[in-house]
Amino acid sequence: MISFYLFLTFEKLLMLLPKKFRKLIFIFIGFLAYKLDRRYTKVVRQNILFIYGDDVDEKFIQKITKYSFKLLSLNFLHTLESNYYSIEEISKKITFINEEVVKKAQEANRPIVFITSHYGAWELGGAMISALLEPVMIVYKPMKNKYFEKYLLESRKKWRMKYVQRRGATKGLLKQLKSGGAIALLIDTNVGKKDGIVVEFLGKEVTQIKTTAFFARKFDAAIIPVLIHTKDDTNYTIEFSDEIIPPKSDNSEADILASVKMQTDWLSKEILKEPEPWFWLHRRFKTDYPQIYED
Repeated sequence: MISFYLFLTFEKLLMLLPKKFRKLIFIFIGFLAYKLDRRYTKVVRQNILFIYGDDVDEKFIQKITKYSFKLLSLNFLHTLESNYYSIEEISKKITFINEEVVKKAQEANRPIVFITSHYGAWELGGAMISALLEPVMIVYKPMKNKYFEKYLLESRKKWRMKYVQRRGATKGLLKQLKSGGAIALLIDTNVGKKDGIVVEFLGKEVTQIKTTAFFARKFDAAIIPVLIHTKDDTNYTIEFSDEIIPPKSDNSEADILASVKMQTDWLSKEILKEPEPWFWLHRRFKTDYPQIYED
């Protein structure tokens, strides 16, 4: 409890500073983490070597690693600032691309499964989609500190977000889609073998989340891929790709497999096209290739 109140004091003092200065502080925090955190700089290297091979350029590894820490720090800053700025103020820095695909699903009264990734300013991206285009339900992992958990969940209500705990999330997500609503799911996380299906992701055979495909099939929901991009960490572009339309036959298992493949093909292509904004800090391949993270 004391740590939480200290955090609130820090937050209030921080928000008294000019916005540009706050940003520089968090960029510096990210830089310090990059220099000092050996554990996760190693994880980034392990992931990159696994995907690109041992001949990858060292400058490329360092560039990705440095930006990964910066990205994490700025995502936290966005969360703090969201409590102090209005939707209108933040939206001035946001541009949508191909939002017509969302409007088409809305006009057809179809539920929507937004698929996305820990890519770029993902916290900001989810908030702005929910606030400006379509309210979404997200899944969250409970925190040990319940004060911080309440703080984060309350901050998301402003963006018209609904949320459901990871454990037992299926019931809430099904209810949201059944009512014609939208959900947003990250499809790049490590998945246990009993909860996923094996497909190719970033050129590797991995266990992949399949609930997105199952939900979309059950409710005829539109699967809409979306990522957020930036060139200056100030102005952001939220880009929707065209709806993923998987086959629908009497063979549900084959159709779900095809749907998941289409989803990972999209994300793999986007990450390999511009790898720097992906969150290389997490052990994405731990279930299928635990050996790559061994000391």
